[in-house]
Amino acid sequence: MSKRLVKSISGLYLGDQVQMHNGVASCINQKHAAKQLTVQFDQVIGNREADPKHHGGLDRVLHHFPREHYGQYRRWDLMSTFCDAPSMGENISTVGLNEAQVNIGDIVQIGDVTLQVTQPRSPCFKLNLQFGHPKFALAMQESRMCGWFYRVLSEGDIRPSDSIFLLERKSDISVAKAMQIYFLAEFDAEQYQTLLGCEGLAQSWVNSLQRRLDLQSIEDWAMRLYGNAS
Repeated sequence: MSKRLVKSISGLYLGDQVQMHNGVASCINQKHAAKQLTVQFDQVIGNREADPKHHGGLDRVLHHFPREHYGQYRRWDLMSTFCDAPSMGENISTVGLNEAQVNIGDIVQIGDVTLQVTQPRSPCFKLNLQFGHPKFALAMQESRMCGWFYRVLSEGDIRPSDSIFLLERKSDISVAKAMQIYFLAEFDAEQYQTLLGCEGLAQSWVNSLQRRLDLQSIEDWAMRLYGNAS
């Protein structure tokens, strides 16, 4: 039996224009409100990512970000100016649903579209540029207030009036827990294996965790978190 997670959506957003932001290509500031999202297996029509290597792809077709997180980041003085949705570059904005309530592998229904949760957002230095704070990406990594991505299981349209229903739960690892495990400060093979056991986990995360296990070490995060400023 399905469970309603959210009665209605706060906002839907898309954009396909690439902008240079402090010398870095990004689409994050080009997202605008949409009356509906037309979702295909490999894309949202009218949506684009400036860096397809690290954003987008079949495991990251849609980005969902809880709107209330903006208030917390503002309270932490991590934004140089007032920011609200869709400043994170999100496609779906909601109130009342967060990373502790959504699990890796969850299958959800929004409008005509069936989606599967694949991974948390991995914060990068572009967020530092976006919000004018040199440690914004690190704060997101540590707080786990990151949002999550979906792969598309069935195509269709999503509208703001649509509810979000949980159809099936595939793992007992929440998005927040996945974020905690993935970004542990110390190498932990047992925890990595637990996360690897989650059905539906994004292939890029599977590859990264497997590489850590093979090398028995964690990759350097400095470039991702701070860019050339490190």
